[in-house]
Amino acid sequence: MPINILMPALSPTMEQGNLVKWLKKEGDKVKSGDVIAEIETDKATMEVEAVDEGTLGKILVPEGTNDVAVNRPIAVLLEEGEDASAASAPAAAPKTEAKAEAPKAEVLKAAEAPKPAPAAATAPAAAPAPAPKANGAARVFASPLARRIAKDRGVDLGAISGSGPHGRIVKKDVETAQPGAARQAPAGAGGLPLMPDDQIRALFEPGSYDVVPHDGMRRVIATRMQQSMIVVPHFFLAVDMDVGPLLRMREEMNSFAPKEDGKPVWRVSVNDLVVKAFALTLKKHPQGNASWTETGMLRHHNVDIGIAVAIPGGGLITPILRNAQDKSLQELSKESSSLAKRAREKKLKPHEYQGGTTAISNLGMYGVTNFTAIVNPPHSTILAVAASEKRAVVIDDKIEIRTIMTATLSCDHRVLDGADAAEIMQTLKGYIEKPVGLVI
Repeated sequence: MPINILMPALSPTMEQGNLVKWLKKEGDKVKSGDVIAEIETDKATMEVEAVDEGTLGKILVPEGTNDVAVNRPIAVLLEEGEDASAASAPAAAPKTEAKAEAPKAEVLKAAEAPKPAPAAATAPAAAPAPAPKANGAARVFASPLARRIAKDRGVDLGAISGSGPHGRIVKKDVETAQPGAARQAPAGAGGLPLMPDDQIRALFEPGSYDVVPHDGMRRVIATRMQQSMIVVPHFFLAVDMDVGPLLRMREEMNSFAPKEDGKPVWRVSVNDLVVKAFALTLKKHPQGNASWTETGMLRHHNVDIGIAVAIPGGGLITPILRNAQDKSLQELSKESSSLAKRAREKKLKPHEYQGGTTAISNLGMYGVTNFTAIVNPPHSTILAVAASEKRAVVIDDKIEIRTIMTATLSCDHRVLDGADAAEIMQTLKGYIEKPVGLVI
């Protein structure tokens, strides 16, 4: 019988994706492991492999379609002996999917949604009353996407009537909710009311602005950073470091790099040196290489450092340098260059950017001399690295010119206390100012 090819979940948090390109066409033979399509998530563009053998009988979702829900049928695979007419069988599959997979995903665009069976058209009218919860409140049926948007906008789902199957609240119901559906933000957000879109736009003259829709990456960044600043009690420590010795060692190391076609095989950057120094520092201070959970602290054995990479067109991603404490500077240089290149091209695989135990954000190349970064849970620290610059400093009661770099450590106060963080920065300063410790 025909086999549905479903929109895959390429990460644990993925709810939807864009079907960028079909690499097989209808009628093509497909073997297990063949790459059949390219899917774009908010983080990367991924290849989708077939898990069954057969013939691609029908493509249900054309390439170029955005916001395709996870587990939605995107194509039909025919087994040996079946003809293309059998591919029409899965047309009714979305009805079953809507029932079985409702908690996981929601079709985002009405134009993309398969036509419901006639019986489903009257389902909302005959929808049963919401079941009461144990506390007496009515249970609210809503898709995960609708719940997320409602949370972001401060909309009370209990004040909305759902237009989805069996009265379920879907994306468009939240987006068209009247201002009266807005509620106060939770106490964790400081008790401040969330201002609906129409109220914000009413403050500005019509035509005096352009509306740039949020893409998936920007929404994820906004949600994660807002949650972090609300939930994680941050504190910050800044230290000035003399990077003159570090820069001289870097220059000497790069002069010994082997060459191919007249170009160095590797080139150690200042960021590579900082990564190595931070990794060795946290290996000495495991209390800073930890994650908070409600049941206990996770003290990680390896230092897996996320390096923040800006994405062309907006957004950022943090590919992970795993086991950074054990890798040579040459290995870190090659790996970080490869990860950064593929990050900008949105070609990272989920395991290359998910997880990690800490992170580094380096804005030195932009001339920024001092800044703080936001902790990205489950990390408990992030190091903000600024530009190095020549400054007048006092050495043995004499004013001298030194090359100084300011680094700021952002900490989760649930995990670290001030004295712990100060010791971490003291050790880091030692590695930066006496960099021979990075290579012995």
